[in-house]
Amino acid sequence: MKQERILQIIRGPVVTEKSSSTIRDKQIVFRVACDANKEDIKTAVEQLLDVKVVAVNTVNLKGKLKRFGQRQGYRKSFKKAYISLSRDVDMEALLSEQQA
Repeated sequence: MKQERILQIIRGPVVTEKSSSTIRDKQIVFRVACDANKEDIKTAVEQLLDVKVVAVNTVNLKGKLKRFGQRQGYRKSFKKAYISLSRDVDMEALLSEQQA
């Protein structure tokens, strides 16, 4: 897979309390492109982070209704991917590598 397509698939990490608690279970959470399937996400993460991916679970999230004064609008809908990594992956080294 080309580097350009990998960067189109993986939009960025999801940093929430729930995603932080999944780290101990060897999982990472990413915001991904809505048209990406599980196989695309798996190959993109394996090539980008150089790790072994065991499973990929995806969630489609609908944009929330927000008010701007008297007007209503919606936030953008997006797709989230929970990526389970192999048990032999060192999560501390991987996370410090991502932040640098």
